[in-house]
Amino acid sequence: MNESGTELQKHAMDTWQVVKNRLGLISLSFILIFAAAAVLTYIMPRKYRGHVEMTIERITQDINVFDRNRGDSLAFTQEYIKTQFETITKPTTLYPVIEKLELTKRWELPNRQAALSKLRTNLETQSMLRSDFVIIDYYDQDAQLAATIANEIAKSYMAQRNNIETEKKQKALTVLQQQISDQEDLRRQAQLRSQEAKRKAGIVGDWIVGGGSSLNPGSDIRTSEENMQMSREQLLMQSDQDILTLQSEIDQVAKLSADELIAQASGLKLENQNIAMMTSKLQELQVAREGLVNEGRGRMHPQVLSVDSQVTEYKRLILAAAEAHVKGLQNRLDAAKKKRESLQTYNDEAKEEIMNMQSLYNEYKTAKDEVTYLEDLLVKMRSRFFEEKAGIELVKSPATIYSEAEPEGKPSKPNVPLHLALGGVLGLMFGLGLAFFLEYMDTTVKNLDDVERYLGVPVLAVVPKGVGVLHRSSGFNPDAEAYRILRTNIEFNRRSPDANCLSVVSGGAGEGKSTTMVNLAYVCAQGGYNVLLIDADLRRPSLHNHFDVSHATGLTNYLTTDIRLEDVVMRTQVENLFFLPSGLLPADSAGLLNSQRMVDLIAEVKSRFDLVLIDSPPILGVSDASVLANEADMTMIVVQHRKLPRHMLMRVKQSVENVGGKVVGVVLNNVDLRSDAQYQYYTSYYTYYSPTNSPNGDKGGKSRRRKIKTETTAAAIGTGHQAARSDGDDVF
Repeated sequence: MNESGTELQKHAMDTWQVVKNRLGLISLSFILIFAAAAVLTYIMPRKYRGHVEMTIERITQDINVFDRNRGDSLAFTQEYIKTQFETITKPTTLYPVIEKLELTKRWELPNRQAALSKLRTNLETQSMLRSDFVIIDYYDQDAQLAATIANEIAKSYMAQRNNIETEKKQKALTVLQQQISDQEDLRRQAQLRSQEAKRKAGIVGDWIVGGGSSLNPGSDIRTSEENMQMSREQLLMQSDQDILTLQSEIDQVAKLSADELIAQASGLKLENQNIAMMTSKLQELQVAREGLVNEGRGRMHPQVLSVDSQVTEYKRLILAAAEAHVKGLQNRLDAAKKKRESLQTYNDEAKEEIMNMQSLYNEYKTAKDEVTYLEDLLVKMRSRFFEEKAGIELVKSPATIYSEAEPEGKPSKPNVPLHLALGGVLGLMFGLGLAFFLEYMDTTVKNLDDVERYLGVPVLAVVPKGVGVLHRSSGFNPDAEAYRILRTNIEFNRRSPDANCLSVVSGGAGEGKSTTMVNLAYVCAQGGYNVLLIDADLRRPSLHNHFDVSHATGLTNYLTTDIRLEDVVMRTQVENLFFLPSGLLPADSAGLLNSQRMVDLIAEVKSRFDLVLIDSPPILGVSDASVLANEADMTMIVVQHRKLPRHMLMRVKQSVENVGGKVVGVVLNNVDLRSDAQYQYYTSYYTYYSPTNSPNGDKGGKSRRRKIKTETTAAAIGTGHQAARSDGDDVF
């Protein structure tokens, strides 16, 4: 098992141990609270239930003129159902029930507010998650009255909601009717504006006078003037195009020189048809001249001069024709510009007139469209108005009752099994909580870990609860094994064989220190030790009671007089066990115990006995125990299980160490074996040493156990101890 699993198991065991330790408290808490729940359930009045099941309908609340399918968005949300559900318990729903059934008088209450409070106290409503179902439960000692009130609450809710819905629709219809009246006024004003605009525009019927265009609602107005305007615009565009063409030709000719003009005359679009012929003749003359020059004729040759004369004439004629063509183009350009100016002037005047008429037409059209829109709106509003008015008389039921309340045969409250179960669970939880709280607040020594963690010394033995004085019991006593373990542990934990004086202390009275000492002395004597038991608790001596002897003469007499030790030490009925009583209580017990006489006494008895046990008073109460702890070789602390707080236990050890004493270990006394599972390991000898485990009967088993114990004890004593004496007569 891994570390986390081991830790979890440990916590589980600790929890179970706390439950076992506080089982009585848990049981008492469970019984008391369960009984209280049972008593309260018994004395509670028996009430019958009136049970109604219904669904809340989702009804739109607002009137919408233009969109009939939209409705009220709130009506289709879960918040709407929740709001309607909460109105069931409101005064507006419950007051009519109180008045109708005369509950104030029936219940003998001073006013209807008191009746409302009582009605709400016994009323329970419940809505289903993600559902329109609602449950109304009313509880009363009268079964018939409970059913009647539940039914009346459902009916009152439906009536109250009907009234609200009707009132809202009436108000909405009033507003809608006023809006219809306002719309009619607006329509009349729009009709007047339409007629005036129609008159100004010269419109007869739905046709424009002289225009031939229809004025249907939503259509565009387009007359013959507009068509003519479009033709004029096209003429202007054509005129602009002609002007550009003529200007381009003029610019092209103006760029040419005379020679270039003559050379390119045939390519120009000249109006003179002889230009081509003259150009061709000019080219022939130029070729002929070139031929004459090539034949050797000079420039002054008659033939050359004749050809040059003809070339010059043809050039003049061609140039004159080109200039005439350019002049013609310029005249055409001027004419085109004048024509365009005339067209532009006429077009602007016609356009202004058309725009004025178009404004009148548009004004009429706007007024006519407004009248049409208002008439359509009035039709919708009137239609919606009459529909809603008819709907008021046919209001949809705001709720549907699926199960009406009927008188029940047996009461529904109190729910006895539920109350008892809750009482039991609450009692168990309270008991467990109280147990763990007390366990948390408990700072006493609970287990071996507490001792070893806070003191740093071993636990020498665990003594079970209820162990008595061993030497007074007859036969086999398994409790003696706890003290045998203690004897063995003391032997192995003392510093040296000569350290045979042991003082036994406790934090307070009632820790079981005296009984522990007597039983330890008994088992040591049985093991062959010569044991001296000294009762040094001079304030409240008690050891003499275990041996039925008197303590009139004892330790105080020896310390204050010259009496011999043999005169105060007495033999007990237990073999090898001797006892030194306390003697009479002195005035200053701490002074006596801290005297040289006491030191000499301890030194003498250590030499005469194998083991000296000194009983001390509680160390936290008086200083006597501190003195004895200083004088003894070692000190053993007896702690009662779950009695001494941990911080007090630490003070006990500190008190011993402050005076130079040595704590050899702790005896955990009076342990309830059920309080911790680890204590079971310390009690296994109960069955191991039981007489029934002996195969030859009790006698043979007892002799063998005695032999085993003697051998074990001898091994534990070791070298340096005196051998056990058979009669004990040679001690003094």
